[in-house]
Amino acid sequence: MTKKRVFLVDDHPIMRQGLGQLINHEPDMEVVGEASDAASGLTGVIESRPDLVIIDISLPGKNGLELIKDIRSHLKSAALLVHSMHDEGLYVERVLRAGAQGYIMKQEGARRVLDAVRKVLNGDIYVSPAMSGKILEIFSGRRPTTQDPVEALSDRQFEIFQMIGQGKGTRAIAGDLKVSVKTVDAHRANIKDKLHLKSGTELVRYAVRWVENQNQKPQ
Repeated sequence: MTKKRVFLVDDHPIMRQGLGQLINHEPDMEVVGEASDAASGLTGVIESRPDLVIIDISLPGKNGLELIKDIRSHLKSAALLVHSMHDEGLYVERVLRAGAQGYIMKQEGARRVLDAVRKVLNGDIYVSPAMSGKILEIFSGRRPTTQDPVEALSDRQFEIFQMIGQGKGTRAIAGDLKVSVKTVDAHRANIKDKLHLKSGTELVRYAVRWVENQNQKPQ
């Protein structure tokens, strides 16, 4: 039996180890490589040409959304599954539009992770039961996408906007993303322009309210 080849991209070694043990324990799958950031992840995926790549959203440098797009431009055959701590309601639509086939949160148990892995390997889409109806409506055209102005942000801008809403300052964001403070400041300025905000204080207030509202939505 030919085993399905899986590549892991996550900046937490313990998470990679746990996923690796889970997958290698299955008789029909094996981990063929792993990476802790987007740059080495893309190189490893191109070299190993796996059947499935499991990707975290939060990565040093480029985030998981950008990595998905990069992989898609080099390797269209691989299935892509996002495995993230971030609430799927904030990211799942962006993930699917970027080219992934599934999204599962890290809080889910091993059995559900394996279910997601097998579903995307079979060519299907995997999201939680709570999100499946909403995603079907959006992608079938029966329900328009939200008019929330935040949707106008690029994936990187959206990530920084969310971090601002979580109370992180510019230096903390730059450290988390492994970019310069100047780069974060440039993104903040562009975010303000797109959201028609006049000051950094307005941006912080807007972002905090937005994140709070998202957290209060029923799942």
